[in-house]
Formats: sequence, structure tokens, C-alpha cells
Amino acid sequence: MLGPMDYTVWTAGFLLEVVVVVSAFAKSQARRYLSIAMYMLCCGLVQCAHFYFLRKYGVSSKQYTYVYYYTESLLTISLFCVVIQLYQHVFQEMAVGKHIRTAAAVLVGATAFFSYAVIRQNQDHLTSRFVVELGQNLYFVGVVLTYLLWGAILKLRETRARLIQLVLALGIYFSATAGAYALRNLFPTLEASVLHVIFPILGVWLPAAWAYTFLRVSDDTRLIPAQLSPRS
Repeated sequence: MLGPMDYTVWTAGFLLEVVVVVSAFAKSQARRYLSIAMYMLCCGLVQCAHFYFLRKYGVSSKQYTYVYYYTESLLTISLFCVVIQLYQHVFQEMAVGKHIRTAAAVLVGATAFFSYAVIRQNQDHLTSRFVVELGQNLYFVGVVLTYLLWGAILKLRETRARLIQLVLALGIYFSATAGAYALRNLFPTLEASVLHVIFPILGVWLPAAWAYTFLRVSDDTRLIPAQLSPRS
């Protein structure tokens, strides 16, 4: 059964997601960062669905478990749309947007096939295990893509502060979530204690970081290239 802290974190995450969406539209940045606004909007809707199924069926019910993992996998896939758009912003002068979208679609498809190949021997729980495996693998792929994007930012000496902070926040989120999944696989007993706290906190971190970026960092703000150097 969830306690007051769980509901507090849940509510904070939902409110921050609303802040990101409202900030994006209020600052006329919704078109430029449409994927982020739509992703945060979907997160808010998923939060409402989770709350409904949790209250109606309970946290240990099959209904809530299926809804949770299916919606999380869909959100993870939609987060790849955010990554694609961030790539397009970084490489916008090279006109390679079409190639980036194609490569991302192939990568997601390959990840789905790999996830199916891993669990296809277990026919009794094929669908549910596939969703869980896919979600985990997508997070690990997200880590790689985000670090490659950060490498491109350093290589191309990108100076747009808002874009840089959006990428950094996403990189921290992907890295921490992938690390939490790895810990759960290595130490299953942690899920009932430590990981039960980590995942909700990570769910608050990303909208909090993006809300701060939209509210406090202007799209015209530029960083000095030397500030991005590892030696700085």
C-alpha cells in the first residue's frame, strides 16, 4: 500500500509535468520543443491512468501491473522522439534530420526484436515479460544515444544553454534509470526497498530539470565553448 510520501512524490511529478507543458506553450517554444511538450503531456495522462488503476484494483493487481509496464514502455518510446528532436537541433545546419529519424526507427525496431529474442522461450508470460524487457533495453539504448549526442555537442561546440541543459537532464535521467534497472536485475531484493524509492524520484527529476530550464534559461542564452570542456 502506498504511503503519504508516495502520493507526495506522485503529485509533485504531475504538477511539474504541467509546468513544463504550460511553460513551453507560454514562451512560444511548443513548436521548437514539441516532442518535449507532448511527452510531458503524455506523462501527465499516464499518471492519471496509474492513479485510477491503483485506487480501483490495488498496487499488487494484475490490472495495475499491466497498465504500468505497457504505459511506461510507450512513454519510453515517445521519449525517443524527444531524443530525435534534440539531435535535429544539434545537427540542424547539416540537414540530416531524415537520416536521424530513419536511424532511430531502425534502432527501436532492433531493440524490440532483441527483447523478443531474449524472452521468447517463456511462452506463458511472453507478452508481459516482453514489455518489461523492452522497457529496460530502451533505457540502455537511450543512455548510449544521449552520450553520443553530448559528444556531438562538445565536438560541434554547441553554445545554446537551454538545449545543453535539456540534453544534460535527459542524460542524467536515462543513466540513473538504466542503472536502477541494472541493480534490480542484479539484486532483486532491492526492489521492495531502495528501488521502490528511486524510480518515483527519477520520475520527478526529469520534469523538475526541464521546468527549471524553460523557466530560468532563455533560448537566446549562450555558453562560452570553454565552459563545456572537461578541463573547465
